[in-house]
Amino acid sequence: MTTLITGAAGFIGMHVAAALLDRGERVIGIDNFTPYYSLDLKRARVARLEALNGKSFSFINVDFGDANALSHALSGATIDRIVHLGAQPGVRYSLDNPSAYIHSNISGHLNILELARHRAVAHLVYASSSSVYGMRADTPFRVADRADTPISLYAATKRADELMSETYAHLFRIPQTGLRFFTVYGPWGRPDMAVWKFTEAVLRGHPIGVYNHGDMLRDFTFIDDIVNGVILALDHPPEDDGQEKPGGFATPHRLYNIGNNRPEQLTDLIAAIEKACGRKAQINLLPMQDGDVYQTFADIEDISRDLGFAPTTPLAVGIPSFVAWYRKEWMKRW
Repeated sequence: MTTLITGAAGFIGMHVAAALLDRGERVIGIDNFTPYYSLDLKRARVARLEALNGKSFSFINVDFGDANALSHALSGATIDRIVHLGAQPGVRYSLDNPSAYIHSNISGHLNILELARHRAVAHLVYASSSSVYGMRADTPFRVADRADTPISLYAATKRADELMSETYAHLFRIPQTGLRFFTVYGPWGRPDMAVWKFTEAVLRGHPIGVYNHGDMLRDFTFIDDIVNGVILALDHPPEDDGQEKPGGFATPHRLYNIGNNRPEQLTDLIAAIEKACGRKAQINLLPMQDGDVYQTFADIEDISRDLGFAPTTPLAVGIPSFVAWYRKEWMKRW
């Protein structure tokens, strides 16, 4: 069994690849090392996979937003399944560089759909985002809720991906599962995310910029729980049985939320980081930023019922795990 993982140099991609390799599967990872954040971190993730699973893991440096380059790079590869995690991430960056989101998240998603179509893959699992729900006041966010009022281009591209996937599921009967991730954190995480930024600031003695004056709620989800959900989904493709599935589709396509099902105040996150670091934070309160949302809160009833997904990692466990990793693996790079 060979699984193609896009964004293999990314945070979630590396962890999913490691989990599949650990159970004896083969993984082909692709990434093109965009400089959105530290290339050293991305290279270190790939090096870790190669060091631990050299015989079962192969890596290709290719831009999946370039259809010809992708086709050429994978011309001799056998692919049974695809986990499409590569994308241009970040809500705020989409205000500054919108074309990067069209290239990776729209053209790139189309190229992966075409790959899945022509290789007749058994299942395509792809990353969506909680951002598709927009600025909602009613919580928790349910997959059945409308998702047609995005407040960032990033969110709009992710919703577009879901609709493109539904078209391909309808036309070509490609089994697909879209996963709406909710604020993922943990070891080997992303430097642009709050957990990393706050931890680094506390350890360096720098001030933390806290938006909306700290009055924001996030459904922080630990990476191990996310990986468990991705693999549960991957191993159980939707049936082409004409029955309605989460997301409202009667094709072999479904959508799931993957979150901790427990939103936390930013101030509680900071307190957990302070405790794990053994230092107090210097807090700089700021107004809400354009494109950001006040709260996220995942209703996970669908994925729990269908696949048995159950997150097990609270902030009190996940934050010390991240801080310990950061101190061991990343502080030496300062």
